[in-house]
Amino acid sequence: MNKMISISGERNTIIRDIIEKLLKEDKISAVLSLRKLKNGTIDYGLTTKVEYLGIVEPFYPLMPVNAGQQLSSFTPLSKPIAAIVKPCEFRAFVEMVKREQGLMKNFLIFTYSCSGVYPIKANIDQSAESKLEEYQTAAANLTIPEGVRDACRSCEHIHPMEADIFVSIAGEKDNNLKLYLQTEQAETMLKGYEMTEGSFDDEKLNKLLDERKIAKEEIFAAVDTSESGLDGLIDIFGKCVGCHGCNSVCPICYCVLCDFDSFNYDYNRPILEKELEQKGALRLPPDTLFFHLGRLSHMSFSCVGCGMCSDVCPANIPVAAVFKRTGENTAAMFDFVAGRSVKEEIPVMIYKEEEFPELGE
Repeated sequence: MNKMISISGERNTIIRDIIEKLLKEDKISAVLSLRKLKNGTIDYGLTTKVEYLGIVEPFYPLMPVNAGQQLSSFTPLSKPIAAIVKPCEFRAFVEMVKREQGLMKNFLIFTYSCSGVYPIKANIDQSAESKLEEYQTAAANLTIPEGVRDACRSCEHIHPMEADIFVSIAGEKDNNLKLYLQTEQAETMLKGYEMTEGSFDDEKLNKLLDERKIAKEEIFAAVDTSESGLDGLIDIFGKCVGCHGCNSVCPICYCVLCDFDSFNYDYNRPILEKELEQKGALRLPPDTLFFHLGRLSHMSFSCVGCGMCSDVCPANIPVAAVFKRTGENTAAMFDFVAGRSVKEEIPVMIYKEEEFPELGE
């Protein structure tokens, strides 16, 4: 049985106080968290000094970047860092750790029952601020807040079991913030707080998960190409402008230089002339569908559904829905869930001699 801490008060203030205590006791060297700047915009910041904690807003419903990418930049560490991240961000970091792009060592991970985030444009025009009360009401009532990303509307992985501390937000209506300590490190770090026995009950989120399951079916149905095949994919990705923004923000695509950005795909005049001579017509920019199919084959099964790819797409392509649907179908064959556990090996990195024998029959 794990330990639980219940503290009365405003949730942001409570978290700031905990981080301040950890910093003063020299148990951590910094905290990675969302911050609300003077101009009203939200960003991720690494804070080392107590006097700067006033702008920390750990539960704000925006995701400027996937923090899983940022965590990999801080490893290896000489001193522990606390990180307050959303479940999909922690799961993204788990997948990066498996790929030797980061280490769990010396992180104190806080995550929470997230009700979703608004698109990035809500950070640019600051429209999220006017929706906070509505958002908090929906979170307390275990319903999907209006206007959050499709990726959030369809997310079913709210409680990462391997995070150090899980903070219960969704479904909570009283003024007590409940923190569930899921590791020995969490208990050691928060020693001094009054603890009781208690583990988070996942059934508490069933109402929200039922709503999200319905939303996911609708979102997946809109990108179903099982009947239309390649023509259906062309219809979906035909609007692609070749910016590769989805690649840049994806925490699973970590290559320093993507092959699609290399000279191998440098369409200079002689190559274009040769292609035109052979085909008679050529789509510009070229190879956009090949780019998306390449990414799907490389990492869709490890997609954590954070939605960053769709959010930054200038052509409004539902990239996240396609990748998540494809990835879940692929991963299901291996009983694999992206980001569920550091110990759960990536299926394509495992060789089993007798795997899928029916394909050879």
